[in-house]
Amino acid sequence: MAEAQVTRAQEEAFLDAAERLLLELGYSKVTTRRVAAEAGLNHGLVHYYFGSLENLLVQALERFTERLTARQRAMYSDPDVPFLEKWRRAMHYLVGEDLAYEKVWLELQALSWNHPELRDRVARVNEEWRAVLTEAFEEPRQHYGIEMPLDALVSLVMTFNEGIILERAQGITAGHRELLAWIDAWLAEKERLRQPRR
Repeated sequence: MAEAQVTRAQEEAFLDAAERLLLELGYSKVTTRRVAAEAGLNHGLVHYYFGSLENLLVQALERFTERLTARQRAMYSDPDVPFLEKWRRAMHYLVGEDLAYEKVWLELQALSWNHPELRDRVARVNEEWRAVLTEAFEEPRQHYGIEMPLDALVSLVMTFNEGIILERAQGITAGHRELLAWIDAWLAEKERLRQPRR
């Protein structure tokens, strides 16, 4: 039992180190030795636990995604919070927090472009986010009378989010605040029109 705990602690140390280095350096500058030094462990253990550095990096993304999708699912599934408030919170997460997850996500997408064996795993991360949004938007689509098919609406929101993430990573924010304000006002008006008249 103690050995299993040590093993898990070492794996987590490598994943934490990989996450920090992806943010600080980008995947192209992350090496096995750098990850090991950051984790305070022997570099040979990277291949022992993960098979390759690339596998470690993708696993770091998968772990990061699990934390955030769990948060988003919990937020969207709360029946006591109106969708408009959930949307506002999601947009705060998108533009109001630091770029940690976004940077890791973009770095690992770029890694998968040159490593076809990783594409399926990175695509599964995308699918996980798509599943979260599909669950989240099914009822509001009907509630607000949005005629767009659910898959199309989810794809629009996914690409909208990715566009903002990509521009923010490049230091571009022109029009973001105005776009979000317009969407917010549109949803608020839809909500107002659905309120029973007194």
